[in-house]
Amino acid sequence: MTPVSLLWAVLVSMCLGPSVAQTVTQPQPEASVQEAGTVTLDCAYSTSESDYYLFWYKQLHSGEMVSIIRQYAYEQQNATNDRYSVNFQKEAKAFSLRISDSQLEDAAMYFCAYSGAQ
Repeated sequence: MTPVSLLWAVLVSMCLGPSVAQTVTQPQPEASVQEAGTVTLDCAYSTSESDYYLFWYKQLHSGEMVSIIRQYAYEQQNATNDRYSVNFQKEAKAFSLRISDSQLEDAAMYFCAYSGAQ
């Protein structure tokens, strides 16, 4: 099996409201997983808002950003999309991405993002 390196970076998001800044941080600079394995990428965020969306994006080698999963703050169940699932912990302000059955094409930059619901 070939190891798949999943690279990702820190993304900081600003809300358009007056002097309200939301921050999103990703503490791991890099993660590796064996092909067909499972990997979890962590994300922490800070907000004073109660109504918002969280996203995970994948940046392809071409530079194109692709939205892979979205979680609404008031959804009771964690979002899933094919091999992607999230662990959303609103009180802890944590939003991790789980990629199962990893493939070579999963090697990319992954970004966690925040958006106010307004």
